[in-house]
Amino acid sequence: MSTGLLVDALTPADLPRCAELEAQIFAGDSPWPLAGFVAELRAAHNRYFALRTGPGAPVAGYAGIAVLGPVGAHECEIHTIAVDPVLRGRGGGRALLAALLDVADGLEVADGQVTPVFLEVRTDNAPAISLYRDTGFGIAGLRRNYYQPSGADAYTMVRPAPPDDEGENAP
Repeated sequence: MSTGLLVDALTPADLPRCAELEAQIFAGDSPWPLAGFVAELRAAHNRYFALRTGPGAPVAGYAGIAVLGPVGAHECEIHTIAVDPVLRGRGGGRALLAALLDVADGLEVADGQVTPVFLEVRTDNAPAISLYRDTGFGIAGLRRNYYQPSGADAYTMVRPAPPDDEGENAP
């Protein structure tokens, strides 16, 4: 099933649109300014992707992941996933997450190991939590007042899911 959406590399020319979307989507929680996106894209350990409605179309979403630690013992941290509200529910977030996980899964690791991937998500963001659980993440902890200035709490989630994350008492 085709969603009509595509994921490709985020470029410096895309960053003003990312900052616009960020201000709209995360208005209550200190959205990243343009300079923040510029710094993120320049960092050698980061990979950023754009969601588009077609080849050459403006950014409709974006996502980024950091690759941390030494070769063979990497960990990854998802910095952001955001989709234009008018396009939500069409698989864009899932496609962006898949691109991020492809980065992690392509890293050299010890035999039989999976590169751990960490993220934070608002505890009230049920659609995102469900997506993350569907892709092997589990809740590893709670960060109170993580998002500012709203004071919203966040779950720290990790893939692979921690062994004690039964999923029965968590969203």
